[in-house]
Amino acid sequence: MTSSASEAVPGRVLDLPGRQRAARVDDLTALLPQGASRPAIGDLLMAAPFNAHDHGYGLRTLDFGSVDDALEAWIPSLRLRPRTDPYLETLVAFARMAKGGIAGTIHCHNSLNADRLMEETLAVVRAAGDVGILLGLSCPLFDFDAWAYDGGPERLKPYLSEADWNGLSRTIPRYAPVEAQIAAVDAVAAANSNPLVSVQYGPIGPQWCSNALLEGIAEASALNGRRIHMHLLESPRQRQWLDRRFPQGIVTYLDDIGFLSPRLAVAHGVQLRPDEYALLAERGVQLASNPTANLRLRSGIAPLRDAVAKGLKFGIGLDGTGMDDDQDLWREMRVAYLLQGDRELTRGFSAAALFHAATSTATDIIGAGKRSDRVVVDYEKLIEDSLFDDVDEAEVLLARMTAGHVRALYVEGREIVAAGRLMTVDFNAARQELMAQARADMPRLRQERGRVRALAEASRAYYAGW
Repeated sequence: MTSSASEAVPGRVLDLPGRQRAARVDDLTALLPQGASRPAIGDLLMAAPFNAHDHGYGLRTLDFGSVDDALEAWIPSLRLRPRTDPYLETLVAFARMAKGGIAGTIHCHNSLNADRLMEETLAVVRAAGDVGILLGLSCPLFDFDAWAYDGGPERLKPYLSEADWNGLSRTIPRYAPVEAQIAAVDAVAAANSNPLVSVQYGPIGPQWCSNALLEGIAEASALNGRRIHMHLLESPRQRQWLDRRFPQGIVTYLDDIGFLSPRLAVAHGVQLRPDEYALLAERGVQLASNPTANLRLRSGIAPLRDAVAKGLKFGIGLDGTGMDDDQDLWREMRVAYLLQGDRELTRGFSAAALFHAATSTATDIIGAGKRSDRVVVDYEKLIEDSLFDDVDEAEVLLARMTAGHVRALYVEGREIVAAGRLMTVDFNAARQELMAQARADMPRLRQERGRVRALAEASRAYYAGW
């Protein structure tokens, strides 16, 4: 229902989802930034959510033929990502998020070229600024066991034909020294001039980092206070390998070297054990949980409910996917809520905990601190067939809310979305340009596709023996 420009607009304000019902207010316009577009009668105003883990996929993985699979067999398919402009790639990703009401995101940059890190990451910073969202920029750090745990590329050679090995071996990465990698991240932080961007160390996972690199990151973070964002214990194979590599336990090792602190967020944590998530909670570490990605890549279901009961703080991340491959954080929250519901008469994993994770802990993970960014929801659409209008709004949102119900988004007082339309950049034009760049890379991708399949099957054969 709409209103004229001179009329008050009654609606709801939901300050503490899951803890308190929404307040009914006589005029929502009085609570919006000056000059904001008018909401509709019955709209709901609430804190905007943040995406606690992502990779900035403007072009989604399935679009370039990366079909869901077990994680280690799926990773080779990322070689089919087209060579596109990093600015354009992330502009499309960030714009899609903003349209869905997301006020900020972690972006784990995927560059494998340390020499281009500065150029690429500053392009990502510019994209976030143009869209108008907050950004936690996790810069990649890795130097160990490319392609296969416990030995690297040579482990896969017996499972590849000579022709495939000869073609693939030319792409084995060469790593910059530990000091140079850490210095490169610090240089990005020094060059960043956007106060809404937090540059972070991004070790991509302990299975891909040497002890020297992990220890160097821990020392650097302790000295300069820079946050760390790292994948941890995502798949069963990672659990197996890290148990062998660190007999005392990977989480205990990280604690011993001073890696665990409130400056650290770990993504996934599907294979965490009770003593490990208790230690993470004790050290103030946050977990970025990605339920759909973990289901799609057959890693399992994270012990989130039990970890939260131990005091572990968490956020929810899309990891570039979503249940319907639509990068919809509201649906992702629904998946988490359902998966962690358990079978008891009384729910232990609450709506309040989930909304706090998405709107508060996630801002800590991004490095943004306490925020006052707001989203306006077309709540009347959500309850258009409801016989009662006093049902707990948090439960309604977790049952029905999607990105398509976002009416407006305000970040730093700036109107990013109005009347469901992105106001800051031309999403459709950017997407079309990105697709044109991707299609221009098709000759290379057609050549690469066979080797990617061979590498995926070699990975499957190698890990089948574990």
